[in-house]
Amino acid sequence: MKITLSINLGGYSFNIDEDAYDELRAYLRKLEQHFAGEESSSEILSDIETRIAEIFRTKLTGYRQVITMQDVNEAVSILGNPEVIGESTGPSAGEKFSTPGYHRMYRDPDNRILGGICSGMGAYWHIEPWIIRVLFFVLTIAGGLGILVYLILWVVLPEARTTAQKIEMKGDPVNIENIKESVKKEVENVRKKMNI
Repeated sequence: MKITLSINLGGYSFNIDEDAYDELRAYLRKLEQHFAGEESSSEILSDIETRIAEIFRTKLTGYRQVITMQDVNEAVSILGNPEVIGESTGPSAGEKFSTPGYHRMYRDPDNRILGGICSGMGAYWHIEPWIIRVLFFVLTIAGGLGILVYLILWVVLPEARTTAQKIEMKGDPVNIENIKESVKKEVENVRKKMNI
């Protein structure tokens, strides 16, 4: 028999074993200490907690409602330890495409002109969005098919709202380093817009 606790993580409520809770709490403390000097540390930690909650949600089923030590260890292995952040230079373009990972198409709200379809497809296929915009324009001129396809994709494709979804859209692994870099870019973009 084990003691379970109820926690709120990333806006979701979870039941978690006591030993798994201790491990998760220690991991989150390490992250807090690591990002203490960062200007946007609260946003980075919030996005990491949201990603951990997403991982935990995939582990729960109708028959299994408690997060275990194995689930916490798996989440830590996916995200990585704060000690190794910045030690690697990151994958090259060739390694990035050969590395298997979760890659999903979303609408890109950051670079959109209308619905974010073309910029989302560009991020997914690693090409410039203007190329896809030209293709849609040509399909529209050629017989109106471009408008129909665009509207269908607007309904079918979800918008990338969270940092993890924006990272998945580009095909990068959703780990601590990529979350940190993504949050820093968002903060920098907000600063640029505020100076205009």
